[in-house]
Amino acid sequence: MTVSVLYHGSDHIIQKPDLMSGKITNDYGRGFYCTLSIEMAKEWACKRNVDGFVNSYQFDDTGLKILNLLDGQHTVLNWIALLLKNRTFTINDSIARDAKDYIIAEFAIDTSQYDVVIGYRADDSYFSYAQSFIHNALPVRTLYEALRLGNLGQQTVLCSDKAFENLTYTGADYVDKTIYYRRFLSRDTAARNDYFKHTQNKRYYRNDIFVLDILRGEIKNDDPRIQRIVLE
Repeated sequence: MTVSVLYHGSDHIIQKPDLMSGKITNDYGRGFYCTLSIEMAKEWACKRNVDGFVNSYQFDDTGLKILNLLDGQHTVLNWIALLLKNRTFTINDSIARDAKDYIIAEFAIDTSQYDVVIGYRADDSYFSYAQSFIHNALPVRTLYEALRLGNLGQQTVLCSDKAFENLTYTGADYVDKTIYYRRFLSRDTAARNDYFKHTQNKRYYRNDIFVLDILRGEIKNDDPRIQRIVLE
């Protein structure tokens, strides 16, 4: 059993979260998206340059099935497969269309079997990296490094009625946009700068894997080549 405090940033107070009010086009599908970081929640509350609220909840995960994409048992391709399945991507060519279908088929995890999903939050930077990957412009290693370098936050998503039954509202605090909208923008800018500094002197080597390599090689979820890259 783990009892934790979860925070949800919003432009309004949410005393009774509703599973069905979540958008199916969010990162991991319909759910209630929270974070363990109160500062991160404050930034997300003001991401549209409006004042907001950080809602606080006590959460008991007893008896829940949890999919943790960051536990070392999953790879960046499992994460990107869920984004491709749920988010709206601009697809510019046939390679990207084929890649989207293949990545979803081979790497997506059925989140309907879980009560909670833990993973990266796809803010602008992370989403742009995912788009570059699917268009064969970014290899797996560089995508993985970008996610590790970025400090854009992890999120905990409650995605079942059972999970909502274990969530208790404890209060809400006002968040000032003049402070936290700037911080929201600064965090994303810093993530991009860290990424470019890290990769500007790197070259793509033969053992990197692009999405076209995954298609041609029919690489599967348990392929040791993928495991090697993320464990280096």
